[in-house]
Amino acid sequence: MEAAAAGRKRAYSIIVPTYNERLNIALIVYLIFKHLPDVNFEIIVVDDGSPDGTQDIVKQLQQVYGEDFVLLRARPRKLGLGTAYLHGLKHASGEFVVIMDADLSHHPKYLPSFIRKQKETGADVVTGTRYVKNGGVHGWNLMRKLTSRGANVLAQTLLQPGASDLTGSFRLYKRDVLEDLISSCVSKGYVFQMEMIVRATRKGYHIEEVPITFVDRVFGISKLGGSEIVEYLKGLVYLLLTT
Repeated sequence: MEAAAAGRKRAYSIIVPTYNERLNIALIVYLIFKHLPDVNFEIIVVDDGSPDGTQDIVKQLQQVYGEDFVLLRARPRKLGLGTAYLHGLKHASGEFVVIMDADLSHHPKYLPSFIRKQKETGADVVTGTRYVKNGGVHGWNLMRKLTSRGANVLAQTLLQPGASDLTGSFRLYKRDVLEDLISSCVSKGYVFQMEMIVRATRKGYHIEEVPITFVDRVFGISKLGGSEIVEYLKGLVYLLLTT
């Protein structure tokens, strides 16, 4: 942990990786503060060299909320999700780390449920799920819903992961657990979240779930495409053979 982080010391560090999220980042930061009024937290924005001015917006947000509460930890270019989390962790002071997307598909209104669930159960990982009662997806067409559901069912059948939603990335981790899991993972991109949960189960970590409604991004362009689906299937085979 860096000296600055040690001196700052928050209970929760919320890591938000960004790439071209200028239209979303101010709203997500506002909503995090709105829904966590009595929580000691910091937001760490890990921006991968966005050409759309995302970093300029974050700097303006620092003027509003303070540089101790909104941290910008930029990187020169896109270097992968796992390394973005590691980069954020270097600057995090929290005992617990929340990972969430910047595109508003992960609504900050669920954060109190994540924190409450962890406190009640002592869980090592609390993950948001679309696939239990009161969970769901809003804004996807039928094909994307079927693709996501099919991918999840396939992974459940083959890997027995101990969680109902493998590809979601809205999660709360104990800091040392997140560090351990990231160091164990080899996947990049879309498969990374699935590997994190599978590794957590294999290592015997305590996983709890919170129902969420995933909302398709309002602004910007989705990063999911055909190549990600191919990578997912390759990753599934890899995890089947190695875990």
